[in-house]
Amino acid sequence: MAERDQRDQAVHRIPEVLRDAGWTVCLVGEEQSGKLAQVTAGLRRGPDPSGSGKLITSGFSYWGLESTVAWAHACNDLYYPVMRESIASFSRRWRGLSERLPDGPLHYVSLGPGTGQKDQALLRSLDSRGRCGCYIPVDVSAEMLRLAQREALQHLHVPAADVLPVQLDFSMPANLDRLGTLIRRTVGSEPVVYSLLGNTLANFDSDTQLLALLAEKLLRPQDRFLLEVAGTAGQDEAAARAAAQEYENSPRFREFVTSALLQYTDLQIDMNSLTCEGLVEDDRALKIKVIYRNRTGSELQLTLPDRSTVRFPDQDTIRLLLSRKYTRAGLEKMLVDARVTTVGETHEAGHTSFDGPAFGMTLLLLAPGDGTRPAGPNPFD
Repeated sequence: MAERDQRDQAVHRIPEVLRDAGWTVCLVGEEQSGKLAQVTAGLRRGPDPSGSGKLITSGFSYWGLESTVAWAHACNDLYYPVMRESIASFSRRWRGLSERLPDGPLHYVSLGPGTGQKDQALLRSLDSRGRCGCYIPVDVSAEMLRLAQREALQHLHVPAADVLPVQLDFSMPANLDRLGTLIRRTVGSEPVVYSLLGNTLANFDSDTQLLALLAEKLLRPQDRFLLEVAGTAGQDEAAARAAAQEYENSPRFREFVTSALLQYTDLQIDMNSLTCEGLVEDDRALKIKVIYRNRTGSELQLTLPDRSTVRFPDQDTIRLLLSRKYTRAGLEKMLVDARVTTVGETHEAGHTSFDGPAFGMTLLLLAPGDGTRPAGPNPFD
């Protein structure tokens, strides 16, 4: 009994310790050695010159200190306006939705918080109204969590006891079960705002299935889900090439996507071997694949984190990142299939030339439901 009292006292002392900003408490929700095995399995896939073979799956592009620093640099790159302008316009777009939130205190769960700048804007608006509850950022990368938490809480007075970073891969059903239990035990019946920002959903092969899984496992009637996606009005090959060019033009973005290769393989990086390929994905989206291709004219041997080797033939590829820009019809269908209902929506036109394709970012406030919603005009026209 005395030992239990000592443990309880130690737990209660943690918030006092955390008044020193140099400390970060993080709950690790899964075995990290298993994540390394997933990375290795993706790099062991067979040869495929189309970019559908070897890959680094979503999340692992950001896993590790080098990748975290490279991503932070890319978000501020003048040649990567997609993310930079998305961050700059977020506060304005969020204000258009904040009045549609449930009443009372709100807890905020950020799935993939990125650099934390958007989380700061959201938390600031809640804090200014005295409605800020717990802040729970969730990411597969501990380094990204620390970066995001530091930025998100800057100049805010959120008590240390109300901040709970969780290192977890939220794309796995079993992990979502555990995360849902943790959140419900933490906040009780009070409403939660979840977010998946920065077009992160588009990085997953099974994007619709992931959104449906998040809604099923996490959302209660009183909760809301903030989803940010990139969109397109055009869906032809010219628009696909323009979408890919947005990524290819940024030196910092190229450094970011190749940082994972430097971390997980012994490959000597040649930036001329990196390409961004734009494709038309049925009638639902423009798909962008960021691919590293062996252009040496000979077969290479890659050494993986477990010290095993894998063949990397000439013209074989490694997919480093997947992204999309959704059509209005594609977005509508995805929401219906995920069984969520739109409560509110704001849109920001993207950075483009006067005769270029119309791209943009849409911020949606969602609630659990059957996914039905009235058809609306295309904001990307």
